[in-house]
Amino acid sequence: MRFTKPSWVMHKESTAKSDQDSKRLSIFSVHVHPDGSRIATGGLDAKIRIWSTKPIINHASELSNRPPKALCTLSMHTGPVLTVRWAYSGRWLASGSDDEIVMVWDLDPSGRGKVFGSNEINIEGWKPMKRLPGHESDVTDVAWSPEDRYLASVGLDSQIIIWCGFTLERIRKLDQHQGFVKGVCWDPVGEFLATQSDDKSVKIWRTTDWELEAEIRKPFEDSPGSTFFRRLSWSPDGAHITASNATNNKGMVFIAAVITRGTWTSEISLVGHENTVEVAAYNPHIFLRNPAAPVATSNICSVVALGADDRSISIWQTKSARPLIVAREVFERQIMDLSWSWDGLTLYAASSDGTLAVFHFEAEELEGIAPHSAQEQYLQKFGFTPPPIPEGYSHGSFSLQERDELNSRNGTPVRSTAQPAQMQTNVKFNMGDGINGGEQINRLVAKKSNKKRAQPVLLSSIPSASVASAPNSTAVLESVSALLPQSRAFAGSGPSRTAVDTKSLAPKSHQSSHSPSPILDTYVIGDDVEMMDTGVTIEALDTSSSISKGKRKASALDLTDDRPSKPRTLGGDRPRESVPVREIGTAAVSSAVRLWGGPHMFEGADLLPIPSLLTFLSSKVEGSDDVLEGKNSEGDGPTEVIFSSVKQTQWLDFVPSPIIALTASNSFCAVALEDGSVNVYSHTGRRMMPTLSLGSPCSFIHSSKSSLMILTASGQLHSLNVKKQSAHFPPVSVAPLLSHSPNCTIQSATVRPNGAPIIQCSSGVAYSYDPQLSTWIKLSDRWWSEGSSVWQGRQRVTKDVVASIEGAIITTGESINADKQRPQWWNTALTLGHLESKLHAAKALDSPAEYKQALLLYAKNVADEGFRGKAEELIKDLFGPVFWRPGRDDCWSPTVIGLSKRDLLREVLLVFVRSKTLTKLAQDWQDTLKKASNDDLS
Repeated sequence: MRFTKPSWVMHKESTAKSDQDSKRLSIFSVHVHPDGSRIATGGLDAKIRIWSTKPIINHASELSNRPPKALCTLSMHTGPVLTVRWAYSGRWLASGSDDEIVMVWDLDPSGRGKVFGSNEINIEGWKPMKRLPGHESDVTDVAWSPEDRYLASVGLDSQIIIWCGFTLERIRKLDQHQGFVKGVCWDPVGEFLATQSDDKSVKIWRTTDWELEAEIRKPFEDSPGSTFFRRLSWSPDGAHITASNATNNKGMVFIAAVITRGTWTSEISLVGHENTVEVAAYNPHIFLRNPAAPVATSNICSVVALGADDRSISIWQTKSARPLIVAREVFERQIMDLSWSWDGLTLYAASSDGTLAVFHFEAEELEGIAPHSAQEQYLQKFGFTPPPIPEGYSHGSFSLQERDELNSRNGTPVRSTAQPAQMQTNVKFNMGDGINGGEQINRLVAKKSNKKRAQPVLLSSIPSASVASAPNSTAVLESVSALLPQSRAFAGSGPSRTAVDTKSLAPKSHQSSHSPSPILDTYVIGDDVEMMDTGVTIEALDTSSSISKGKRKASALDLTDDRPSKPRTLGGDRPRESVPVREIGTAAVSSAVRLWGGPHMFEGADLLPIPSLLTFLSSKVEGSDDVLEGKNSEGDGPTEVIFSSVKQTQWLDFVPSPIIALTASNSFCAVALEDGSVNVYSHTGRRMMPTLSLGSPCSFIHSSKSSLMILTASGQLHSLNVKKQSAHFPPVSVAPLLSHSPNCTIQSATVRPNGAPIIQCSSGVAYSYDPQLSTWIKLSDRWWSEGSSVWQGRQRVTKDVVASIEGAIITTGESINADKQRPQWWNTALTLGHLESKLHAAKALDSPAEYKQALLLYAKNVADEGFRGKAEELIKDLFGPVFWRPGRDDCWSPTVIGLSKRDLLREVLLVFVRSKTLTKLAQDWQDTLKKASNDDLS
């Protein structure tokens, strides 16, 4: 075995000028491409980076920088990238981030060159082919199912979303977990899906109806809730799941739990790590106990790797009670992710310390490794028939046996580690049988549309799910025998040509010729550069007509027009029209005066503004391409409400009064009219509620999930639950918010999914309404910026609602008061007050993640100052009555916005126990909490 830690694999701060100046940022995920030629990593810098594996494995290649070490940097995510996973076909890369988005990436032939805003160069280009919104918090893990039929994503919103692996449309959302979901894996048979959550359970889901098959809780009952991930893995023979973050002996022994298929029980434990196991990853190969015996259940075992928070990695073979290898203190911090290469001989490990470790084995060291064809044959015994692939779609994937043959041309197994040298793609041709004997693939169409797609003809080393449509697009030549001379192959790319000596590139062990992809710049490859010998598919263009005419003929494989006609809808036969946006006629304020016909409740400047009357208004539906539009006529024409998708109208409606505002959520659409009425529609155009008559035109309107907020020009605020067709609370006036200052105005008015309004005022104060207290409450105030050490002020857009509220508050007086004399305890008082205010704000706005973050920060500040009184009061509030039972004492609730108070207390006590003055207090309460937990269990 060879072990290496390439120092050049790193995620760094974007401001760093060189690797020496840069600070390493955490790497959260790593995954190997199916051909073994490259790895993808995701990190704290919100970027995905693709690296060559040959310089990692081959020292000579590393020294010569051939092929280049860094291939590509992808930077479309706006938050740390927590997971990256290649599709089994090798065509697509899926990623998940704490920006709540799942992204599917595809090769971009025109994407090479300098990375915007940095000195990095992309040797190859990848582009976001499909953006998959739907999660409401961080996406912690994604996984492709066998044959890429499905893509599963999980996150801190406790949701599991299943996407079609071909159309990338959402199929199902599973929401039965009660805590953050931090791991997901697929059964290699395709029959089940497994997920692991902070609710201390592993759930097994059937893929036939997406219902719950089983729930495993026993080995996780005492597991800590502080791990970053709970990554689990399914064995290649389908017999077991190894789940991370399990414990024995009431939480005293850290283990990985092995769950048996069918019975769904955990009788086997992998023991030895000194801290929580964070990730488990099975070798993709099955292993034979006796290589000379046939493939049978009794003769099969598996190899699994574990990464833990004790900074060590262990590798186990299921036929042995002891690990094969234990690598201690490999990193300075915990292991975040593990990934095996497809040939089963290389293990990659990523850590939060920002480094990557690689373990490379010889075939003899992993005794009994079997080809993938043996696994494919064995899995047939389960007799599971997967659902049919959507008509007209294919990843161009091939069987495990075919992939084995491609990766094992020179023996079994052979590593596919050769890389591209200063180029983007190499296309491999089999010259033995000519073009008809070469490998043919079906073309990939990511999403059905009327756009014509190019006809693929051959396999290539880099995947692409998109096709350039420009007339001068490059193309792979159709006939190898006609276009490749004896010693040279040419592929045109615009005016330039590339010449490649095929004799020098062909591996000596078999006869084949290579041609460069036409997307390359002019580059001559010498004898010392090795081409990639991989079996990864790529789409190519049919150039039989494009070279001569500049256009191509439609492929026989293109989608035909005999699809079922679209269901008939109201106005659905009308194409979408573009309307210029112009302001119409009279100022909007006069409308309010005209409607009321008398003195307004506000006078002069205090009157809430009414949006200008425009010819066209629109609001995009969150998480989709659908758009709600309003069209006002400049003459006597009708006023239209239109719901459209892409370029087609889905439905329309006509309303009696001009539209002044509209909003659309993923549950409904709402349209506010000048006469003070509001219509609420479903996404199919059905009126979900009676027309609301508010008596005054709308000044602000906003929606979030099932909640609708309307703030009228008369100052009345309405917050409604459209799904339940009820009000969150009676209408309330915003007059108290504007009365203290003659020049105070409302800058924005929005609503949270729980119905809590957020009113941002020009005075630097943000308010919400608390129905239980029947009064307005302050969410945040410019005042805290005067001395709070945790005030962040203006910052980049964030998904955290309280942070975004504070980010919108302009602190004008900071520079003026910077040198002002402050009394003793000023900063401490404002910091603690600010954090207490943030706790109440997070609770009111139903933001659990921010509540927990503020609570732990508050505990740290209390501990640093040694305020025992505040600490005891906080502990007692979270612990509750000693002998509390449900229904016995209604004055105390065991949860706060969905979080267990005693689970929060465990983490608070961990903060207090490190304090110089609160250690004894924290230890005593830790004992009390442990006894109470044991009593609850008994």
